[in-house]
Amino acid sequence: MFIRLLKYNVFNGSKSELMKYISEFSKVNIVSGNPEVLYNGLYNDLLLKNFTSPSTVIIPDGIGTLLASRIVGRPVKEKIAGIEVMEDIVKKCEKKGKSIYLLGARQQVLDRCRENLKKKYPLLNISGSHNGYFDLNDCENILEDIKSSNPYAIFVAMGAPKQDIFISQNMDKLPCRIFMGVGGSFDVFAKKVKRAPKWMIALGLEWLYRVIREPSRIKRLVLIPKFLLKVIDFNKSRSKTG
Repeated sequence: MFIRLLKYNVFNGSKSELMKYISEFSKVNIVSGNPEVLYNGLYNDLLLKNFTSPSTVIIPDGIGTLLASRIVGRPVKEKIAGIEVMEDIVKKCEKKGKSIYLLGARQQVLDRCRENLKKKYPLLNISGSHNGYFDLNDCENILEDIKSSNPYAIFVAMGAPKQDIFISQNMDKLPCRIFMGVGGSFDVFAKKVKRAPKWMIALGLEWLYRVIREPSRIKRLVLIPKFLLKVIDFNKSRSKTG
């Protein structure tokens, strides 16, 4: 059910299999394993420890990760988009009467995200929220708010690596069952940003759509070839020693 990429185990199943798998954890961190996130983890001991923990599940999110799986000769069954996993968890929480906490984005985006989620899922319990503009090393008030809200799932939308650092630093301190860094997903739910058309998503071209809509994202694409070169080098060295 997993493939090995660099130092990581990456989930290799369908989205429905993933949802069943994570339900078995008492506490789990779902990491959207795109090249940027995984590359950051190689150079940050805190992130690497968290990403390789038995309590973390890395999903193959991003064309670069799919390409990397082909390089190592074990193509993943399917790309699993983080925003789709988030929405499936939200649906489950509404159905089961479990609460969620939203952390991240600008206040205006966060407010609109909350409103739209409640419109779409009227029975959803959003037990608390806070914008993403705070010091990671001075956020006791936010941690206390999350603890008192006692959410089943917390979604952290502050971009990489900030959201991953927050989760890595505080996962053991908080009562949540599910932790998930969700990047720009609040922008999508707030309808500030649109997802790519379904045909582009199906062809693995969502990254291209996002670059066309937000040209500043092109700088982040530089990490994809760096990540793939790491995978190639790592695979070669393992072949020599193995």
